[in-house]
Amino acid sequence: MQSIYRAISQDSASLCCKVLVFKSCCSQLVSSHCVGAREFRHKEQCLDLTKYTDILIAKASEGNSDQDILRSLFNDPACDGIRLSQKLIQRLLHRFKDDWRSALGIFKWASLQSSFRHSPESYDMMVDILGKMKQMENLRDLLEEMHEAGLVTLNTVAKVMRRFAGAGQWEDAVKIFDDLQDLGLEKNTESMNLLLDTLCKEEFVEQAREIFLELKQHIAPDAYTFNILIHGWCKVRRVDEAQWTIQEMKGHGCHPCVISYSTIIRCYCQEQNFGRVYELLDEMQAHGSSPNVVTFTTIMSALAKAEKIEEALQVVERMRSVGCKPDTLFYNSFIYTLGRAGKVDDATFVFKVMMPSDGVVPNTSTYNSMISMFCHYAQKSRAFEILQEMEHAGLCKPDLQTYHPMIKLCFKTGKIDSLLKDILNDMVNKHHLGLDISTYTLLIHGLCRADRCNWAYSLFEDMIDQDVKPRFKTCRLLLDEVKQKNMFEASEKIEHLMKKM
Repeated sequence: MQSIYRAISQDSASLCCKVLVFKSCCSQLVSSHCVGAREFRHKEQCLDLTKYTDILIAKASEGNSDQDILRSLFNDPACDGIRLSQKLIQRLLHRFKDDWRSALGIFKWASLQSSFRHSPESYDMMVDILGKMKQMENLRDLLEEMHEAGLVTLNTVAKVMRRFAGAGQWEDAVKIFDDLQDLGLEKNTESMNLLLDTLCKEEFVEQAREIFLELKQHIAPDAYTFNILIHGWCKVRRVDEAQWTIQEMKGHGCHPCVISYSTIIRCYCQEQNFGRVYELLDEMQAHGSSPNVVTFTTIMSALAKAEKIEEALQVVERMRSVGCKPDTLFYNSFIYTLGRAGKVDDATFVFKVMMPSDGVVPNTSTYNSMISMFCHYAQKSRAFEILQEMEHAGLCKPDLQTYHPMIKLCFKTGKIDSLLKDILNDMVNKHHLGLDISTYTLLIHGLCRADRCNWAYSLFEDMIDQDVKPRFKTCRLLLDEVKQKNMFEASEKIEHLMKKM
């Protein structure tokens, strides 16, 4: 009896296992079918998106105004079957970001479709397009439409105010702020700062100051408010006003921070008024706002530019004395300063010893500074060693600026046919760098002076093929060279291009 029971149990267990396996297989088949169906639908949607995009782009190119384009879209049966989506509209707005008529025509057409509503993101994209193209009346209409739909945010207001101020219509930017409550937004410190920042960035600093004096009676300023005004005064080179703003800031119980002082220090550095720079450094420390690495980098760079090399190097000691840790940008400036001073070995020590000791990782600019320094002093082998080290370290990749000093060194030493070809091969084939106008100009001018006219013209043709427009000076130089070599076909092509320019 027990053996029969065991046999029945085993059969039952076996049956259960088979059922479970069958269910699992069915589940996998269903799942696989669903995944396949989803993939098919996704591919179908992508094809539809591409097809609809092409249709609308073609129709949007047929009108001379946004109204013409709107009528064209309504009257075309091909547009009736288009399934609108947010992705489609945003793709089209991106495509027409520099063509406000086409963008607005499509936007209006989509707005009038009963089954579609624009997203806030699409409205903001349209605000940017109209603002950038200075279509202010259309921008006002769009803002009103957004207000009626309850879509106006502080981000929208920021875009609109920036565009009005950028078009020189600062009064309209202020009016937008005045109408904030009508738009369903609040006048507070954040929105006030947004207005002041917009005006100051467009150099309407005096207007921003007057508005601030009026608003501060109702809206409490914060430290950021004063930093905006400090930056504005420095932008228009009225540093005394910026200094007064520091005092006003203190009077309102706001503590000037490192940004407040560093902004003014940068302005004094631009004026090469280093006496005031050092006074402000002392004032910062006296008020507990220790300068940071950005402050010291600004000062060192300005001193090096003014060829006050010894003073620039003393900044390092001052920085260490306040316990400020250097970063990559500081070391880049330090290396550049040492190079300007002819202290090549000291710069190498900073690069190879000090940076690793401080745990500071070099970037492309660091390597470029080292390569440029070695090339300047005609130390070709050391420059190439740094390039190889850059490639092997894998921390960053060379850019076009990496190779410019090497190209100049080739022309300087006359090693053109061998070394220059290797450099260009590395740039284009090894690191896949596309040549820009500065690189083409450097090469063509250098080759012309080195009597390599055929090579220079070959690069000129390549430049045209790559849609890089040459400078008139380059055309003039190359034309003179090809005429001297009796390259008649080349001279005709260059002259034809120059007539177009």
